[in-house]
Amino acid sequence: MAYILIADDDPVQLDLRKCFFESEGHEVSVAFSAAQTMRALAARTPNLIILDLCLPNSAGEADPSEGLALIRRIRDLDAHTPILVLSGWTADLDGHPEEKLVTRVMLKPVKSSELMQTVQELIS
Repeated sequence: MAYILIADDDPVQLDLRKCFFESEGHEVSVAFSAAQTMRALAARTPNLIILDLCLPNSAGEADPSEGLALIRRIRDLDAHTPILVLSGWTADLDGHPEEKLVTRVMLKPVKSSELMQTVQELIS
């Protein structure tokens, strides 16, 4: 199975997704911020990165510019790992150069079956 890194500022969503993907046989790491995501990437390259755009900024507030900057940093390190943006505010990505750096975008909420199908497509 695959190793998946999930970044989101919502601990409940992270826990649910971690349990969901682990129940499907995948290995999962989670990150609550851009900094934690970069540390996880430095430790091990995932087969897939799933990230929310709104991650905490230095003031601790959800900020889509953190997600956009994270996408650029990920691509600076790794041009090949698929990035799935899973966000309730995908318009924050529309028209930005980072939109071309991600593999797929899905709008929350998303059905588990659709999410799993997309993940299977991206890791195969």
